[in-house]
Amino acid sequence: MTPSTSPADALLLLLDKHQVNALLSPDDVLQAVREAFVLHSGREGRVFPVVREPLSTGGVFGIKSGDVQAQGLLGFKAAGFWPTNRQRGGEPHQATILLVDPATGRPLCVIDGNAITTVRTGAAGGLGLQQLARPESTRLCIFGTGVQARIQLDFALRLLPSLREVFYVGTDGGSNAAFEENFAARCSIAPAADRNAAVAQSDIVITATPGGGALFDLEAVQPGTHLNCVGADTRGKRELPEGLLARARLFVDDRTQAQQIGETQWAPDTPNTELGDLLSGKTPFARAPGDITVFDMTGLALQDLTVARLLHERANATGTGTRLAWPW
Repeated sequence: MTPSTSPADALLLLLDKHQVNALLSPDDVLQAVREAFVLHSGREGRVFPVVREPLSTGGVFGIKSGDVQAQGLLGFKAAGFWPTNRQRGGEPHQATILLVDPATGRPLCVIDGNAITTVRTGAAGGLGLQQLARPESTRLCIFGTGVQARIQLDFALRLLPSLREVFYVGTDGGSNAAFEENFAARCSIAPAADRNAAVAQSDIVITATPGGGALFDLEAVQPGTHLNCVGADTRGKRELPEGLLARARLFVDDRTQAQQIGETQWAPDTPNTELGDLLSGKTPFARAPGDITVFDMTGLALQDLTVARLLHERANATGTGTRLAWPW
C-alpha cells in the first residue's frame, strides 16, 4: 500500500461488492489467511481488543482491528449482524473494511467487507480441517444452510477430496433444495433425519449457525471426530453441548478472543493451542485415532487485513474501483 505523495493529492479508493467479488479468488484468499495465522503466531501481526456490543435495534455491532508494523499494514473492520435486514431483502451480516496509512493515520481504501468476511472465514475453516481432521475423512455433518455454511462446505470439499457424503441440518430441520443444488455435483448431500445420529456417523462436524444454543447432545460426538465451530462469535452464543471441550483437544484462532466471545467462553480454562502455531511449525500436532478435536473460530482481524491488502494491491494494478480526492 503506497499513500499519496502529498496531502493535497491524497486519494481514497472505494471498492464495492461487485469489484470485490471480481478481484477475489479462493486460492489467493487461502494464501492470505494462512499468512495472517503465521503472522499472528510470530506476533509480527497484532490483534487489538475486539468490540462486540448489542444494539437497541436488535443488531450486534463490532470492530476488529490490528496491524503488521513491518508491512505498513493497519486497519479495521466494522461489522455485525442485523437480523431485520432479511425483511428488507438484504444480508443480515454487514461489514466494511478500512485500510489506514500507519505513517499519517489517513484512510487509504474503503472496502465492502461482506464477501471478504465470508471467504476468509471459509478459508480459515479449510485450513483448520487440513491441520486437524483425519485426512481419510469421508462423511461430514454441517449445521446451517446460510452464506457461511455454504462457504465452509465449499472449502471443506475443496481441501479434503476424500469427503463423499454430507448431512445438513437447517433451521427448520427439513430439506433445502437450493443448498443441495450448490453441492450435488461434488458429493452426496441430504438433510439429516436425526441430528444426533448424523453427528455420530460423521468424521467432521461444522457448526455455522447464529449460536442460539447446543445443536446436538454430548454423547453423539464419537472418538476421532473433528469439529469446526463458526457461530459463537459474541458473548452468550454457543453451539456445542456442555462438557465437550473437556473431552476434546481444543484449537483456537486467538486465545483471548476465544475466551471472550467464542465457544471457549463456556470453559475458559480449557488448555488450547492457536492454529497459527501449527501452521508456523512452532507447535507440533499428532492426532491420535481417538482424539476429538475442536477448532473454535472467532475470526482474526489480521485475516481481514491481509485479504484487504491483496485487494488494494490488485485494484491499483488493474485500475479497479472508484478513486475520490481526499485532501488533508
